[in-house]
Amino acid sequence: MPSDDGQILRNLQSHPMTAADFRRIALSLEGVEEYSHAGLPAFRVGGRKFASLASQAGGYGNLMLTLEQQAAFVEEAPESFLPIPGGWGKVGHPHIRLAASEDVLMGALRTAWRLRIDKNAKTSRKKTCGGEQRSNR
Repeated sequence: MPSDDGQILRNLQSHPMTAADFRRIALSLEGVEEYSHAGLPAFRVGGRKFASLASQAGGYGNLMLTLEQQAAFVEEAPESFLPIPGGWGKVGHPHIRLAASEDVLMGALRTAWRLRIDKNAKTSRKKTCGGEQRSNR
């Protein structure tokens, strides 16, 4: 008799995510802490934000990506990603629909987290190597 394990795994991977899942995945990444930004849950690493939840009723998370990363995510999965209207979308900050699969959500959060880690490292080097301290904002 064939195993159902593959089908069970596919069902788990395609299960729509919730705000609680977004939070769980974000907090599973190394060094991440949750805080409140404008009254909504946000996530940072090294003191800098990389993701947040939109309104609890909205069904969206927000990511801080580059324009190139945003374009790639939107092109690859337009049903899951859309640029935030206005200025934020113009600088690479898309919404991710929480209805996305866990694999998509994990990959997107990991990408935003890695980008923030890399930016934090570059900022730290500038502050320690440049003589004059600069704000990392």
